[in-house]
Amino acid sequence: MSMITATTWVPRGFAAPFPTKYVFDEEEFERISQLAKLQLDDAKEDLEEAHKEKEQSGNNANPSGKRSNIQDTEEIDDDLKEFDLEHYDDDEGQEGAGDTMAMFGNIKNLVFHENNDDDPYITMQGREEDDDDEEREELQILATDNLVLAGRIEDEVAHLEVYVYEDEVDNLYVHHDIMLPAIPLAVEWLDLPVGKGAVDKDLKGNFVAVGTMDPNIELWDLDVVDSMYPSAILGQGAEDATAAENPKKKKKKKSKKANDDYHVDAVLSLAANRHHRNLLASSSADKTIKLWDLNTTKCAKSYTYHTDKVCSVAWHSNESTILLSGSYDRTVVAADMRAPEAKAPRWGVESDVEAVRWDPHDPNYFYVSTENGVIHYHDVRNAPSDPSGSKPVWMLQAHDESVSSFDINPIIPGFLVTGSTDKQVKLWNIQASGPSMVVSRDLGVGKVFATTFAPDQEVGFRLAVAGSKGSVQIWDTSTNVAVRSAFATKVPEARGDGKERLVGLEESDTDSDSEEGEDDGSGMDDGEKGWESMDE
Repeated sequence: MSMITATTWVPRGFAAPFPTKYVFDEEEFERISQLAKLQLDDAKEDLEEAHKEKEQSGNNANPSGKRSNIQDTEEIDDDLKEFDLEHYDDDEGQEGAGDTMAMFGNIKNLVFHENNDDDPYITMQGREEDDDDEEREELQILATDNLVLAGRIEDEVAHLEVYVYEDEVDNLYVHHDIMLPAIPLAVEWLDLPVGKGAVDKDLKGNFVAVGTMDPNIELWDLDVVDSMYPSAILGQGAEDATAAENPKKKKKKKSKKANDDYHVDAVLSLAANRHHRNLLASSSADKTIKLWDLNTTKCAKSYTYHTDKVCSVAWHSNESTILLSGSYDRTVVAADMRAPEAKAPRWGVESDVEAVRWDPHDPNYFYVSTENGVIHYHDVRNAPSDPSGSKPVWMLQAHDESVSSFDINPIIPGFLVTGSTDKQVKLWNIQASGPSMVVSRDLGVGKVFATTFAPDQEVGFRLAVAGSKGSVQIWDTSTNVAVRSAFATKVPEARGDGKERLVGLEESDTDSDSEEGEDDGSGMDDGEKGWESMDE
């Protein structure tokens, strides 16, 4: 199994020209040792809880409890033997206490040499500089390159792939990847250095926040290759690490109940505030929204505007404290984060919300996509007194199945893309009278989970699409005949042979999945109306 669940772009000019290799020094060893010890502690707690639950269920099923309890205890003891958890803390307090951990058993015996000349085990000398130059060149990122980030799950292994997209030569390749603890659900690029306390507000960074099925949010430095652990963690994992570093501070018992300090369930959406760069909003299956301070890596505030999973959040482009959120409770809320107690305007929709977005070209409006395949377009100034009385400016039955992803082009006004679990990607022209479909395509990515436009003027028509087949496609939509016709005044001059440009990386094992009904991209159903005006 291989699928890509989320994608995002990194604007040009933020990635380091020559990313650095990860350095594993004494300080990093100690940091990882603490985190690894915490993971073992958590595993031990989980096993003990499972033991107690089995014991209780056994007593309920068998009042005498004797025989079943003995069997359960023996089974669990057998499972625990290989970990030898009873003696796992015996050497605690001695120098290099982390050395006793199996996963780092002999790592400190690996001596680091500044160059190959000092390493007695390397007998072939003289090629070090050539190898370094070659490796440095392979890692180079040009100022005209974009990074595309894709959260992937493959054969139960989760990781974040960092692609380099070279528009001039139609090339897309994996630059490096990052291992993740669980299935990635949300990926958000950050332009601020994180994980090292308060920093100069004018400093630029190239980081990514990743939300997964685990409740912790991991922050990774994209300019460092082959990192073993994230630069920082938002959630209880960070609090546990602090407790481990300070023996006097007692580690909190893992909580499964929603609280004001951290998420306790999957992180479904992330939104970076581009005005207040140290703020990151997150939403979770635990029904809460959290506001994080990236300078301190602590939760600044928690909000409970919804009664079910909160699947999407988005910051207003002008009013920097207004956050839009959508939930499975079939409502959308536009709340001022400065006034958590105030009654926030709320809109209702016909089914579970999938995603919400503000209109980047007119901040008075926002879009909502739903599980029923509908796009709603609302005027934020016309908030209903009751969510059931919501009246959108227009509604669009974009797909027959869930609109799992959509995006509004930040460069070209009125250019909308929708992606669905029906495997179709559709491009729309939003006009004063409503939306009209420009083209519908099956790009061979399976069920579509991610559709994101490039953020830069030079590549404004580029669209990244990914889905259940584990492949990413970069579509230069300006090379499509129907798009050129619909946005004639915005489209740049055609280059090359005039053929449609589609660049991608595909998994070899996806060839067995046949795709039926694929459109030839000629603009079939041009101008087809799939909407109904609510103002008539």
